[in-house]
Amino acid sequence: MFKIESRDKKTKARAGILTTHRGDIPTPIFMPVGTGGTVKGILHRDLTEEIDAKIILANTYHLYLRPGTDIIKAAGGLHKFMSWDLPILTDSGGYQVFSLSANRKLTEKGAIFRSHIDGSEHVFTPENTIDIQRVIGAEIIMALDECAPFPCDQKYARKSVTLTHHWLDRAVERFRTTEPIWGTEQFLFPIVQGGIFDDLRRISAEKAAEAGMAGNAIGGLSVGEPADEMYRTIEIVNEILPEDKPRYLMGVGTPVNILEAIERGVDMFDCVMPTRNGRNGMLFTSEGIINIKNNKWIDDFSPIDPSVPSEVSINYSKAYLRHLIISGEILGSQISSIHNLAFYLSLVREAREKIITGNFKIWKESMIKKLSARL
Repeated sequence: MFKIESRDKKTKARAGILTTHRGDIPTPIFMPVGTGGTVKGILHRDLTEEIDAKIILANTYHLYLRPGTDIIKAAGGLHKFMSWDLPILTDSGGYQVFSLSANRKLTEKGAIFRSHIDGSEHVFTPENTIDIQRVIGAEIIMALDECAPFPCDQKYARKSVTLTHHWLDRAVERFRTTEPIWGTEQFLFPIVQGGIFDDLRRISAEKAAEAGMAGNAIGGLSVGEPADEMYRTIEIVNEILPEDKPRYLMGVGTPVNILEAIERGVDMFDCVMPTRNGRNGMLFTSEGIINIKNNKWIDDFSPIDPSVPSEVSINYSKAYLRHLIISGEILGSQISSIHNLAFYLSLVREAREKIITGNFKIWKESMIKKLSARL
């Protein structure tokens, strides 16, 4: 499933190939977030041709509530339902349940929660989230976990890790005793939790590694902790997670976060930031961050970012995009989202090239300075 092709000699960065039934995924990789079976406002044509996405993420919680597993099953799985032929990764819904803290209750059995749509009550268990993800048919699926909030005390974090590990045992058992519904192989990733507590992170990483699954995820970061705490936690976890399996850092983050995590041995990323921030006028570029709403761009007719290999980034000017965003035109959100995702994908592709050529460390340090600037 996963082969490391090259390692950077000065860092923990590595370039690999993650093989699935629906195609090979070069790593490091960024996955556009298609929560409910769509990356907001973006046609599949643009995902493949403009953005060059190799895999997208969908969410079990949202798909379970709407359109529901009966519709997805009747359609023949999510790939057929949304007419998408490339790989998909699904989150188990644990993070969404965590975010509904006022409307959920955690028990040994699972998570009892109320729908954000109509208030109806539901239960997620380690077993039924595997069953739901079997119906969805994603190539990579997640074990149910609890994402502890930040900040929280060690007592709470320890209880959360214990619950996550109890759920993991049951998820692995369900995964091993069931078969994919649609005839294509699926891979289960455990999720490492533990907040910013070193001992809990080590215990959780060891538990995930012992499960012997095809890959592993690192959860519970980018939830409010300082960036240096996140980077330190990644280092601790990656000292334990198997070298020969992909490592997925969930929900992270900015371009700087991604390069720092790649340096520490992470292979896979997702985040809503490129699309969500893009819809609000924030652009990530090779020279830094742009708030396109600012007056300084009102008569700037230069391309959004000519270094990004996307017609959107090259053919549309900053002035025109500013006009669209300020006017509330839907096209403005589309252009911004496509550009930001194209930039993210080009960034991880370039990181991969630099790892292979042995220039990653120097390149990364120069890029960090640029990407941190606000233009």
